[in-house]
Amino acid sequence: MAALPERAKYVIVGGGAVGCGVAYSLAKAGERDIVLLEREPTVAAVTSSQAAGLVGQVRSSVERVKLAMWSVETFSSLQEDEEANPAWRQVGSLRVALNDERVAEFERLKTVADEAGLEVHFIDNDAARQKWPLLNFDAVRAVLWCPSDGYLQPYDLTMAYVAHGRRLGIEICTGTNVRDIVVEDGRVRRVVTDRGEIACDFVINAAGANAYHVARAVGVELPIIPVRHEFFVTVHADGLHPDMPVVRIPDITLYLRPETNALLVGGWEPRSLALDVANYPIDQATPPVESDWEVLGEFGAELSPYIPKVDELGVRSVFKGWPTFAPDGRFIIGESCRVKGFVMAGGCNAHGVSGSAGIGRHVVESILEQQPSEYVRSLSPDRFTETEWDWRTATEEARQLYSNYYAIGH
Repeated sequence: MAALPERAKYVIVGGGAVGCGVAYSLAKAGERDIVLLEREPTVAAVTSSQAAGLVGQVRSSVERVKLAMWSVETFSSLQEDEEANPAWRQVGSLRVALNDERVAEFERLKTVADEAGLEVHFIDNDAARQKWPLLNFDAVRAVLWCPSDGYLQPYDLTMAYVAHGRRLGIEICTGTNVRDIVVEDGRVRRVVTDRGEIACDFVINAAGANAYHVARAVGVELPIIPVRHEFFVTVHADGLHPDMPVVRIPDITLYLRPETNALLVGGWEPRSLALDVANYPIDQATPPVESDWEVLGEFGAELSPYIPKVDELGVRSVFKGWPTFAPDGRFIIGESCRVKGFVMAGGCNAHGVSGSAGIGRHVVESILEQQPSEYVRSLSPDRFTETEWDWRTATEEARQLYSNYYAIGH
């Protein structure tokens, strides 16, 4: 294991998709002297490794659509490298409406997409059935098609960031546990790890379910709530192949995609489970997630009317993790007014993998631009440190955001 550098301009805490995406974005912007610290023996070993890898650009605001479009542009660029790419499959996505209220929402989403310059359009059920023959479209009221959506493999994406980042001089230090961050005269000065200390100008907090603890180390209290998410992958299923589109059926809170020749099914459970961050310290692993077979069974039962075959398929694997949510449903990005040089890249609201490139771009803007956009300024951690809030309410709001992820107007 190589020795830690004594100094760096930027120290990024967290080697998931967000941390590695931020490092890559800084390097692409011309910044150098970047060190990324990851506690696990390898990057993308915790929450990122448990992500489904869906990349959707249809969002309820122009800013969020553009962020997702930037991520897609980045993934497409990385995919051109045969040696280090994110296994990006730009297969498109079908968003399925089962009632008139949802159709009206789709029409609003299309208006936003049109304004952002994203190609989306409605297709009829026959056209949708040709793209997904296993899905029963008889009760479907409308289908919104986005041809530039797709999916990728989270570990491959993170390793692509690492490979390209190293070419630009980024230093990746795995097996390195952050224990404290030293603040002097209102500014971060150095990071204390179990392998030594690193003096620095900026600390970027991309620590996922440990992001609360990293912020707390500099005296910044932020409502970053880990909420459980699960999905399963079936055994081999005839009729599935990896070039089929992603499908979202928000009225039954489910998404699905091919996983090679198997079916990946995930959803947003109505009885969400949040993690109490006070129950584990900064240098301790996130508590494990236990598979909830009752919830996973409910996913299968909800999907059964639309893919009857799902009842016959055995479950090969279950994936589960703790994506973090902010109580207002927005990212927490930018430098804290309380501690100079302390920059947030957290509260990703289950968009850590798909939004990683866009989040990286926003972090770069928040640090390097004299006048960041109004949208990026709205993501500042100051919205929580300079207002009153309480943990009980914040946790309940984060859980509701998770449960209502596919709700109309979300």
